[in-house]
Amino acid sequence: MPTVLASTSAILAYVAAAVLIAFAIARPPGPPRALAPVLGWFAALVHAALLFGMHRRGVDLHFFAALSLCGFGIALTTLVVNLTRPVAGLGVIVFPLAALLLAVDVFLAPATTPLPLEWQITLHAAFALLAYSLLSIAAVLAILLALQERALRQRRLDTGLIRALPPLTLTEALMFRLIAAGFVLLTLTLLSGVLFVDDLFAQHLVHKTVLSIVSWIVFGILLFGRWRWGWRGARAVRLTLAGMLILLLAFFGSKFVLELLLARKA
Repeated sequence: MPTVLASTSAILAYVAAAVLIAFAIARPPGPPRALAPVLGWFAALVHAALLFGMHRRGVDLHFFAALSLCGFGIALTTLVVNLTRPVAGLGVIVFPLAALLLAVDVFLAPATTPLPLEWQITLHAAFALLAYSLLSIAAVLAILLALQERALRQRRLDTGLIRALPPLTLTEALMFRLIAAGFVLLTLTLLSGVLFVDDLFAQHLVHKTVLSIVSWIVFGILLFGRWRWGWRGARAVRLTLAGMLILLLAFFGSKFVLELLLARKA
């Protein structure tokens, strides 16, 4: 399947899945709910074929390609989690984001060539992708958790996306499980990074490393506070979003400056 056709098919499938979920939320029972995950899986599989190279070219980790890769990881993680937890409503946010990042990478971003990756970097990138995906979904759940708590105070739990979410306690429990798993993977990301770092300054990794460690500390404090003092609610939401923002700056902020502003290899 040609790249343009495959990309268009994946983008349309992502958007269609999000629209079906939105209709189901707005007018229950809405369109057949089973069709949205099918479209989501189709889009994610085509997206994966594009990212990992239908012609065995390897994985492109340049700025826009890396954004598309993370979009795919978030969409796939949402689909996998939805197999055991009722988080299909997240598709309204996640699927359009994945479609947008794929479209920008394929149709708007300058052409780039995948770089040959040694096994150490491949392992590091795999841990990073999984960590970013899990923690990104946790951040989305944190926002929705804040909306649920606000709706609870206003006694408006039967409206919009709130209605499609699991009960508040389950949303919170799932958020912390994702953070815990993401924290473990982020730890492995930092440890595996040691395998290919020779000179932090020469390899332009100082900011990325420092910010990643700061994010790791934030998530570690949140998990410890949850275990020791039962932290929840607004404090948990703030720390989750802060940790994720720092993590995004660590990777994409540094890549944006190096690749797009300074025209260096990140």
